[in-house]
Amino acid sequence: MELRAGREALVRVAAATLWTAPEAVRPIDRPALAARTDIPAWIAGMDAEQRVGDCVLSQLLLGERVLVTELRPDGWARVVAVEQPAPEQDRRGYPGWLPATQLTATPQQADRSPRCTVAALATDLLEDAHGSVALAGTTLGTRLLPAGPPVAGRLPLHTPGHADPLWAAEADVVPLPDGHPDPSDPLTVARRLRDVPYVWGGLTPHGIDCSGLVHLAWRRHGVVLPRDAYDQAQATTPVRLGEERPGDLYFFARPGRRIHHVGIVTGERRMLHACYRQRRVVEEALPADRLATLVGAARV
Repeated sequence: MELRAGREALVRVAAATLWTAPEAVRPIDRPALAARTDIPAWIAGMDAEQRVGDCVLSQLLLGERVLVTELRPDGWARVVAVEQPAPEQDRRGYPGWLPATQLTATPQQADRSPRCTVAALATDLLEDAHGSVALAGTTLGTRLLPAGPPVAGRLPLHTPGHADPLWAAEADVVPLPDGHPDPSDPLTVARRLRDVPYVWGGLTPHGIDCSGLVHLAWRRHGVVLPRDAYDQAQATTPVRLGEERPGDLYFFARPGRRIHHVGIVTGERRMLHACYRQRRVVEEALPADRLATLVGAARV
């Protein structure tokens, strides 16, 4: 099937970057634009300032659904990332642009119920249980559908863009949890990402931003939260300051401004967060300037 505007498609690369516009990309972004993306090389090739450029909106993981809204002759697709709620921007999901080669068309009646998720920070998908790598670097939180029982420690997975299943290490993939996770579970996921570089719009263990860290930690446990901090605050249940628990969220805003930052509570006035200032994921007691902009806590 061909990609068509007005129809859904699936991400076929390990991680696709969602851009503000095709014209916004830079020469340094080439590894993130290829038909086989290399996100580690992309991030490694940028300096700290290039990692916070405002040309990136978010990232989409292998198998993630999008609604294609426009196809340009130059190979770019305008899409809505329907699995990343963004009610302030588009009630359907997060809108942006990506190369059409990073998508594959999906039948209208395709099974949309992935039943397992990648629990490793990254895992390679093989051509068969004993074969060579077909798709490298599938990352934490990627959700796919098993294609049969494991063989020799490998699990076959239906993989967008591939006619035959690809195979992952069985230990790297777990069933999607049933029910709501204990707050300690997403916190444990987020703690595995300490020292990951801060990348504006990032949503992988190679580089991530504050709301991306929250979105990914809960996504790993089957909970879909909005992509941006402001929307996350609207989608969670407020908790009085002083009654927060580990696994809750802290939100921050400057006087008279909307929420711009989020962190995961690890103790009273202590949090784990992707820190723009330190340009990495850190766990720390709230410094005075953070306390001055702390506007509330919430529970997922």
